[in-house]
Amino acid sequence: MLSRIADILVPTVGRLSVTTAPGAEFAPGSIIAANHTSLADPAIVVAALHRLGAEPVIMAAAGLWRVPLLGRALAREGHIPVIRGDRRAAAALDAAAEALEQGRLVLIYAEGGLPRRRDAAEAAPGIFRSGLARLAERTGAPVVPVGQAGARRVTSGNTAKQVAGLVTAPLRRPDLHVHVGAPLELTGDRTVRTARARTAVTTAWRTAAAHLHEPAAPAA
Repeated sequence: MLSRIADILVPTVGRLSVTTAPGAEFAPGSIIAANHTSLADPAIVVAALHRLGAEPVIMAAAGLWRVPLLGRALAREGHIPVIRGDRRAAAALDAAAEALEQGRLVLIYAEGGLPRRRDAAEAAPGIFRSGLARLAERTGAPVVPVGQAGARRVTSGNTAKQVAGLVTAPLRRPDLHVHVGAPLELTGDRTVRTARARTAVTTAWRTAAAHLHEPAAPAA
C-alpha cells in the first residue's frame, strides 16, 4: 500500500526520474541502502523502487508507528520500527534479518537520521552507523546502493520551512532523481564494510545529483 500511495503522491510534488547502473538488480533477500536528506525522500525512494518492481520492507524511526493510520499501515505491511539510543534497537536488526531470510528486500538508512542543515542544497551522505554492516555480516545479503537527490527541494529546514515546502511543492514541482547502483558484497571487518557501503551510496548519490545539475555532485 505504501508503494501505491507513494506512486500517487510523489508526482504531485515533483518530477521524478530514475536511472540504474549496469548490473543493478534486486535479488531476493537484498539490503537496499539509501541516503537520507529530507522527510520527503522515503516516499521518493519507495516510488522509484516501485517503478523498478521492488517493494521493500522499510526500517524507519519508531515514532512513525504512533502516527494514526500510518502506524497501522506500517505494522500491517511488516515494516520495521527502529528505536534509536535504546537496547531494543537490536530487535530491529533481528526483524530485518528475518525479513531477508524470507526473501524480502530491506531498505535501510545507514546514516541513522537527517542532516542538521537548514538550506535546501545537496551534500554527500553523512557518517554511516554500524547497523548496515552488522546486518550484512550476519546475513551475507548483498547491498544495493541507492542515491536520491532533490528531496530537500520538496521539504527541508525548520518546521515552518518544511510546511511551506510541502504546500508549495505541487506548484513548483521540483526535479527529483533516484539512481540505483549495482549490488555489492560487503567484506572485511565492520569498519571496512561500513566504509565500502558509504562509498557506494555516495557514488549513487553523486550520479543522482549530477542529473539535477547540483553543484555538490562534482565537489563530492
